[in-house]
This record gives sequence, structure tokens and C-alpha cells, in this order.
Amino acid sequence: MQQAEGKVVIHSDGACRGNPGPGGWAAVIRYGAATKEISGGEPETTNNRMELTAAIEALRALARPGLDVEFYTDSAYLRSGITAWLPAWKARGWRTADNRPVKNADLWRELDGLASRHNITWHWVRGHNGTADNERSDRLARLEVRKLGRTARQAAAE
Repeated sequence: MQQAEGKVVIHSDGACRGNPGPGGWAAVIRYGAATKEISGGEPETTNNRMELTAAIEALRALARPGLDVEFYTDSAYLRSGITAWLPAWKARGWRTADNRPVKNADLWRELDGLASRHNITWHWVRGHNGTADNERSDRLARLEVRKLGRTARQAAAE
């Protein structure tokens, strides 16, 4: 993929062992020649929460508002949520079409606020298809899951 001049390009991913279980999130952020990788995890979470957290943390890492962002995710949940479902959820008071509370509404609200600060084009990419930054964010997220697994095993051994 070629870097678009003056644009931030983000690839994010989330991972989870079990659902719920230990989870990791990661993002690769590129602007011009600069690249930043961020990642983290939670001991008990879901894959969808990690996908959302990856997007939130990536947008939180941007230095200033008003940036043009090309955002790539392999999560249909994230892309559909932010581009199609979010306006209706907000209009219905964070309720789904069948009047149930929106799952992960806390994260969706945070993502909505952060996304509103930038000009973002959201892209879905097929996971594990050889897109370098998508593969890198996947590896970083899975590494966070493994770190949490080691921590849990160490705690159990003590």
C-alpha cells in the first residue's frame, strides 16, 4: 500500500483467547515516513471489545484533531458499527433495532467522540491476506494475549 500524502494510515486489530478471555489489541500508525506501533491487553474481555479498543487507542494516539485518516480493520463489526449502525443507535438512545441495549456502548461512545475529531475513511480488509500492516497489528495483538497468558500462569503457580 502506498502512503497517501498528508494522510494518517492506521491498521488495527484485536485478538482474544476464549470469548471472553485474555485479549490484546494493537495498531500500526503511519504518517509520512514515521511509524508508530501501539498495543495492550486486558485479562478478561471479548474479541469485539479488543477490536474497538484498538481503534480507540489508535485515534487517541493522534497528536492533533482534523487529520485525514485512512483506517483499515479486518473487523466487520467495527467497520459496520462505525459506518452504518452508529447513527441509528444514537438516535434510539443507544438501543438496537429490537430495542435492546447496544453491546459495548461505552466503547462505541468513546470511539464516536474520537472519530468525530478527524476526517476518517473506514476500510475493511480481509484478515490474514498478506497486507503487511494488518498482519503486523495482528501479531502485536496476539503477543499481548500471550503475555497475559504467561502472567496468569505465573500467578497460578505462586
